[in-house]
Amino acid sequence: MTDTAAEAVKKIVARMPDATDAGVRISDDGETVGFALTIADAPEASDTVVDTDGARVFLDTTAAAALDDQVLDARFTGEGQVSFELAPQT
Repeated sequence: MTDTAAEAVKKIVARMPDATDAGVRISDDGETVGFALTIADAPEASDTVVDTDGARVFLDTTAAAALDDQVLDARFTGEGQVSFELAPQT
C-alpha cells in the first residue's frame, strides 16, 4: 500500500464511530470480474490484514491470493473523492 492509499484509507475509516479496529475490506464480490471494496468494523477470521501506518486493509482469501503481487494506490480528486488503483509491485 502506498502512502497515498494509506492516507485515503485512514480518512475513510475515520468517518466511522468507534473505528479502533476498522479498515477497508477487499473481497471477491462473487458476481462480476473484480473485487468489492467496503468499510469493515474488523477483519473476518480468515482475512489477511495489511497495516501501513495505522491504515488497515482486510483481504479475503480470494483477494489475498489474486492481489499478492499488487500495490494499492489512491488518487484524490479536486472534489475530495478518492479512487483506488492496483499496480504491479516493482
